[in-house]
Amino acid sequence: MSTPALTTYQRHHLRPTYDHHVGYLFAAMVRASQAHVVMLTERGLIPAERGARLLRGLAELRADTGPAPKFDGTFEDTYYLLEKRLADACGVPASELDVQMARSRNDLDAGVFRMLLRDQLTGVLDRVLATGATALAAADRYAEVVITGYTHRRPAQPTTIGHALAGYAEALAGQAVAYADLIDALNISPLGSCAFAGTDLDIDPARVAELLGFAGLVTNSYEAVAGADHLVRVGTLNARSLATGARLARTLMDWLTWRWVTTPGDFTQGSSIMPQKRNPVVLEHLVSYAGATAADAASVLNNVGAAWWEDSNNATTDVQVRLWESNDRTYRFFALLGGFLAEIELLEPPSREEIVASGATTTAAADALTRHGVPFRAAHSVVGRLVRAGAPGTWTPEGVRAAAQGITDRLDDDAIADLIAAAVHPELVLDRAQVDGPGRCAVRNQVTALRGTLDAVAARLAAVRDRLAAADEALDAVAARRAAR
Repeated sequence: MSTPALTTYQRHHLRPTYDHHVGYLFAAMVRASQAHVVMLTERGLIPAERGARLLRGLAELRADTGPAPKFDGTFEDTYYLLEKRLADACGVPASELDVQMARSRNDLDAGVFRMLLRDQLTGVLDRVLATGATALAAADRYAEVVITGYTHRRPAQPTTIGHALAGYAEALAGQAVAYADLIDALNISPLGSCAFAGTDLDIDPARVAELLGFAGLVTNSYEAVAGADHLVRVGTLNARSLATGARLARTLMDWLTWRWVTTPGDFTQGSSIMPQKRNPVVLEHLVSYAGATAADAASVLNNVGAAWWEDSNNATTDVQVRLWESNDRTYRFFALLGGFLAEIELLEPPSREEIVASGATTTAAADALTRHGVPFRAAHSVVGRLVRAGAPGTWTPEGVRAAAQGITDRLDDDAIADLIAAAVHPELVLDRAQVDGPGRCAVRNQVTALRGTLDAVAARLAAVRDRLAAADEALDAVAARRAAR
């Protein structure tokens, strides 16, 4: 008998949604169902032999890694595909199944979404940690390479490559903590909430949570299926993290253009007509990734805000594709950025003369006068006159005294010597003692402290993975024992 033609709804929504989602959802739904049937059997809610039959069928589905069946309209979505295939595996009609006892598509979806996002974000966090470690290694390596620091796209003050990269590593460390916190927030189970109000059957949601590696239960069953804050947090944390990384990518574009650092060959594309030219387009792609991830976050926020405070496809199901793509893009973003940072090397950092000529040392020159008792505004006025008269490399003691006339009479020879030294020796910044500044010792202390933060997050991530591995082992063992009865 031929399959009936698909309806308009099936062609234009159910089939494309199924085609995209089944590869994500089916295996996770099978795994959640194994834990659920174990619990139902342990609680005596289904007879042992029926539980064993279901577990054997689920084990068969889990072992089948072939392609998913095509959508033909005989089932609505992945949820009903599971029932259809499980009935076939068990050799019974779907009406004889107990797998959905004390469970709804609502709490199953909510649980599976958390499982998938949890696993995706552990991979993302791995990449954030690796990129942070790479940035810190480069910060340590280049802690004594003085460059011109910019504000508002104009030369501002001397700093070092190490100082700039340690600053980005601090942002990454904060993002790593945020991802670890988010994984903890995701790793609580909504299973057992059913449609939203639970059940009168004597189920044990904590047992299901334990077997699936969840660290606890959502407190309220309504929130368990209606809540979407954790979904919003995924999208917005990715957008925030990539926005910061994109800013570094644009700064790296400048460093490459100015030839301060090399252009890593593995991250370039050749010009179509200029054989000598290698384009670091990966940095442009990273900026584009950040924009796409911000758009995904906006889509999630818009959908959640358009939904009712109840189980709603707008707020939960329909945003998953945006989150899965956001997580994949975020993973690739940090793989690319970390790989790029690992390969850059010094080329032609700005010379002392170039930094001085940019005017970046003038603040240090004015500050030198204040150490000799010259009031702040007077010191800066003197330096302002000097700048207008010529570049710092041309300043002389006589010129300083002339610039100070009518502003201050507190200049002695030592103050003048300190001003000129600060103006023509940008490398003095390496001796700066301020703990958060660009001094060589300060930067290396920052590197040590930030490594400690990343190590602490790595330990948290390892604990999550240990929990998940232990849960997988326990579920495999108990399911196999009960299936053998």
